Amino acid sequence: MPQLRHAVRDLVRRRGVVPEDTLGNLLLILSELATNAVQHAALLSPEIGVEVSLQRGWLRVAVEDGHPYRPKALDAEPEHELLHGRGLLLVKTVTQEAGGLCDVEQTGTGGKIIWAALPLPRLPAAGLTSPLNRL
Repeated sequence: MPQLRHAVRDLVRRRGVVPEDTLGNLLLILSELATNAVQHAALLSPEIGVEVSLQRGWLRVAVEDGHPYRPKALDAEPEHELLHGRGLLLVKTVTQEAGGLCDVEQTGTGGKIIWAALPLPRLPAAGLTSPLNRL
C-alpha cells in the first residue's frame, strides 16, 4: 500500500490545487478502500483498479474489484473493531466530516466500485482528470 499512497500523493501534489488536509483525508480513504479490496476480494478478484480524478471542485478516489459482495460500514461497536475493523466506517466518517460523498456501485461485470469524493475550496477554470493505471 505505501507505493500506491506515494503514487497518488505525488500525482495530486503535481496538480498543486489540493490543500494538505484534503490530500491527507484522500490518502487515508484510499488506504482503507485498497486494503479492504485486497483483504476481502482477492480470492475472486486478484487485481484491483484505482482511479483518482480532480474535476469541477471535487477530488475523487475509486477502487474497483471483481467481487460481487457489496460491503456496508460497520457500527462503531467495540466487538466490530476486534473482528472486522472499521475501515468503511472510517471512510464514511472522514468523507462526511469533509463535506464529501461516498458510495458503492455495481459494475457491469458483477464487481463493485467503492468511491469517495471530497470537495475542494476552488479549482482552476479547466477541470482536470488524472486517472491512475490499473494496479
